[in-house]
Amino acid sequence: MRKSALITGVTGQDGSYLAELLLGKGYEVHGVVRRTSQFNTGRIDHLRSYRQGSDARFFLHYGDLADSSGLRRILSGTKPTEVYNLAAQSHVKISFDQAEYTADIVATGTLRLLEAIRDYNDFTGEQVRFYQAGSSEMYGSAPAPQSEETRFWPRSPYAVAKVAGFHFGVNFRESYGMHISNGILFNHESPRRGENFVTRKITLGVCRIEAGLQQDLTLGNLESRRDWGFAGDYVEAMWMMLQQPKGDDYVVATGKSYSIREFLELAFGHFGKDYRDFVKFDAAYTRPAEVDHLEGDASKARRILGWAPKLDLPDLVKLMLEEDMKIAQKERALQQLNPL
Repeated sequence: MRKSALITGVTGQDGSYLAELLLGKGYEVHGVVRRTSQFNTGRIDHLRSYRQGSDARFFLHYGDLADSSGLRRILSGTKPTEVYNLAAQSHVKISFDQAEYTADIVATGTLRLLEAIRDYNDFTGEQVRFYQAGSSEMYGSAPAPQSEETRFWPRSPYAVAKVAGFHFGVNFRESYGMHISNGILFNHESPRRGENFVTRKITLGVCRIEAGLQQDLTLGNLESRRDWGFAGDYVEAMWMMLQQPKGDDYVVATGKSYSIREFLELAFGHFGKDYRDFVKFDAAYTRPAEVDHLEGDASKARRILGWAPKLDLPDLVKLMLEEDMKIAQKERALQQLNPL
């Protein structure tokens, strides 16, 4: 039988790369889409061919992690062999402004989905394999490098909610024998990253500066250090976890960290510019509780899964800049056609 996967958060960065990966492996893929007033499928529109014709293998379903009955209906209708829970309110700074909503979707939403899968397993006799998206933000102030053995020390409502989701997964695995894996993914970026995340804000801003569309770039703390990898590499680790005989917890990271200042140097340096000539500081972009240094130890994933990142940060920044330059050039062309 063809494997079938259900992806929550399929319209996000990770969801789009994971859908690509699974479709390439011959899966039937079902994605959960949250209803919005505007279409939000831009990251997966290029997969439209998989949704057409008698051999269609890619299907979208309206649903929400706040709606447990809807999740049950989707599970019953799609009959997945694997479920990947990628949906979240994932912006750390915004989680301070919307703490209750973040907790409901990220923490309790995970619990709703786990309960739905447990009931589905009991009713059908199946053993659905479940992937829970963790985050390096769960480590917060814990000393780097961080591994599976490092104590969680969350510093934001988002991180606290992710810690809860992690422990729900462990509890259901140990209590009910479910095949559940937690992926503790360190920062992973791509040209599909949302524009309000600092890495994409930088690459798109740099390209707009290069194209003459803006004069400067406003940021917060430049000293925070992060372990940045490529999202396309990291979704492969998600899939590898669910191919193991039993569920487990894995850190996924490059093992190298860079400051935001160093990221700026790479991005502006690509065009021969000095970031100090363009970057301004605004305290509004700092967090109430900062996380200074995240750097992952992914030796367990390398040893058991055989996973390793393919793209390093300089190549990732180059990839993001190349794609964002295309956007900036289109914006400049439109501006020239329709001057104010």
